[in-house]
Amino acid sequence: MSLQELRDRLTLPLIGAPMFIASGPELVLAQCRAGVLGCFPSLNARTPEILDEWLTRLKRELSGGDAAPFGVNLILHKGNPRQREDLELIVRHKAPLVITSVGDPTPVVEHVHAYGGVVMHDVLSVKHAHKAAAAGVDGLILVCAGAGGHGGVLSPFAFLPEVRSFWDKTIVLGGAISSGRSIRAAQVLGADLVYMGTRFLATHEARASDAHKQMIVDSTTADIVYTPAFTGIPANYLTKSLIASGIDPQNIVWRPDSELFDKDPERQRPKVWKDIWSAGQGVGSINDAPSVAELVARLRREYQEACDDCCQASTPPSTCRITPEL
Repeated sequence: MSLQELRDRLTLPLIGAPMFIASGPELVLAQCRAGVLGCFPSLNARTPEILDEWLTRLKRELSGGDAAPFGVNLILHKGNPRQREDLELIVRHKAPLVITSVGDPTPVVEHVHAYGGVVMHDVLSVKHAHKAAAAGVDGLILVCAGAGGHGGVLSPFAFLPEVRSFWDKTIVLGGAISSGRSIRAAQVLGADLVYMGTRFLATHEARASDAHKQMIVDSTTADIVYTPAFTGIPANYLTKSLIASGIDPQNIVWRPDSELFDKDPERQRPKVWKDIWSAGQGVGSINDAPSVAELVARLRREYQEACDDCCQASTPPSTCRITPEL
C-alpha cells in the first residue's frame, strides 16, 4: 500500500498515536473502523506469540472492508531485545504502516519497503528529522511540546516550517491535539496528518485503567509534569499519579538504589506507565471518556465546522471537504 493509498482511506487526516499499555487490538480496530489510522507499540503484545496473534486478528478483521489501515510502532532503542523478532513478524504480516522510534530506521525502511509498506519516524528535533530523512522514511512525525509520553519541547510554529523547508514528503504533527479544530489548524500550518494520543486514552476501548481515564478527565495543564527522571528521556506525566505513588512532583526522587519505596515492606515500588501515568497537555480540553466511534464523529463535526468557518472568512469563498463517513 502506497502512502497516498493509505491517506485516501482515512475519513479524517488523523493517526491514533501508539500508546504503551493503552493501545491494544480493541482500540486499533475501533479507530480503523471509524476511519482513523490506529496504531499500537509492538511491545504491548507481551510476547512475540501474542504479537503474531494481534497482527493476524487485525488483518483478518480489517480486510475486505472500508476501514482505515493499521500501523505498528517499533522501538529501535538498543534496550529493546525484541527488535529483530518483532520486525520479522511485521514483515511476515505486511503491516501497512510501521512507525519507528528512538533509533536509526534505516534497516526497517529496507525491509518494509520490500513488501510495499510505509515507514514513518518519530522525531523531536530538526537534527533527528534530517537523520530520518536521510534514512529514506516516507513520513516524519514531529512530536512537539505538550505531547504525552516522550514529548518534545519545540513549538509546532517553529518546528514544522523548518522541517518543511527541506522535506517535501508527508509530515505528521503531534502534541496536545485534542479536537477537530486542532486537526484543521495543524493542516493550515502545513501538516499532512495529525497524531493524537492522549484524547484516545480516555475512550472505552483504550486499555488504560478506569482510574487513569478519570484522572485525564479531571486534570488540567497544571497537572502535567515534564521530566526525564523515570526513563532517562523527558516525558509528560500526570502529577496526580505521582502523588498517588508517593512521589513529590516538586522533588522527584527516582533511583534504582533509592530507599524511598523500601521503608514499607508491604508497599511495592510503582512502575512507570503502569502506576505513573502519562498524558499530554491537551488534558485541559478532555471532559469525558466516550467510545472511539463517538469521539471520531465529534472530531469530524468539529473539523467540518473549522473548515466552514475558514471558507466563509475567505475572499472569494472557498470550499473545504472531508471524506464521507465510513
